[in-house]
Amino acid sequence: MIISIENRQKLVKVNNRRIRAILAKLMKLMRCENGEIGIVLVDNASISKLNRYYLKKDSPTNVLSFALSEGSFGDINPSILGDIVISLERAASDSKSAGVPLDDELDYLMIHGLLHLLGYEHEGTTDRERKRMVRKEKELYLQVKGYVLHER
Repeated sequence: MIISIENRQKLVKVNNRRIRAILAKLMKLMRCENGEIGIVLVDNASISKLNRYYLKKDSPTNVLSFALSEGSFGDINPSILGDIVISLERAASDSKSAGVPLDDELDYLMIHGLLHLLGYEHEGTTDRERKRMVRKEKELYLQVKGYVLHER
């Protein structure tokens, strides 16, 4: 498992060791622990540029995922999953608005980004697929937080 973290912002302090540990746990839970993933931490201005260029949305979003399994050469090295770009500025703002700790918000964003890298979708897809992603997000979040899931 290779996890690269690049912090390109200075507005919000984060614990890279914690981010790496949470992402490693998520990759094991999703059975992609032999994969390679990059996390890029940015500010709102940087993620706005990416959002505008790639998704034609002129606003800062909280997370973007760039799966390397997509496109013409996606099968060259399937162990390289791709990159997750997180705006720490937006995450801090969202966590404050929601009244949740920043670490919890970051955990959710890493889950959301990883699921996108693994092919899960919630926009421009069926209601069934959207619900599948939301269910998996909740399941992973509870597991990362240490809650035991029981079948009913």
